[in-house]
Amino acid sequence: MDDTQLFTLVRLAQQGDREAFGQIVEQFDATVYSIVFKRLRDAADAREVAQEVFIRAMRKLPQLREPERFCGWLKQIAVRLSINRIVRRPKERSVESETFDFIGGTTSAPFDAVLQAEQAEQVWSGLRQLKLLDRDTLIAFYIEGRSIQEMSDSFRSPVGTIKRRLHTARNRLKEVLGELQLV
Repeated sequence: MDDTQLFTLVRLAQQGDREAFGQIVEQFDATVYSIVFKRLRDAADAREVAQEVFIRAMRKLPQLREPERFCGWLKQIAVRLSINRIVRRPKERSVESETFDFIGGTTSAPFDAVLQAEQAEQVWSGLRQLKLLDRDTLIAFYIEGRSIQEMSDSFRSPVGTIKRRLHTARNRLKEVLGELQLV
């Protein structure tokens, strides 16, 4: 779709033509979803927010003075609603794996549960004793589940540096934990 066709569709949609707006949605659906998913990193949330973007755009479209700026305007709505979702999303709590052990159907002896809880607390205690960079590196990789590339982007360091930091941080945590053997 070229710019002239898009501007015509935007003008028609501004006048209440739902078919024209439907064509706009078809044209920009993948773009909006991509923008939202990049920020939310969750497919279900991204689909939901993308729908909200088009609902907001449909409601606010009559206020858009320059149809030539539609693309940037729509992308800005997508960014803002994504940020709103992130801010309003309840903080994710990392849950130790023993919390979900009962789901597998196997039950362990009460002593095993106590032992696992103690080990988990020792690991968290060990993490708290590390320097901030080591702690952040380990938490980002193991608790938050970030990839090496994502960590490279967020820490603004090369992938090789992130790998070295992970290796170093694991060794430092091992030293802090001493003789604790984790299963």
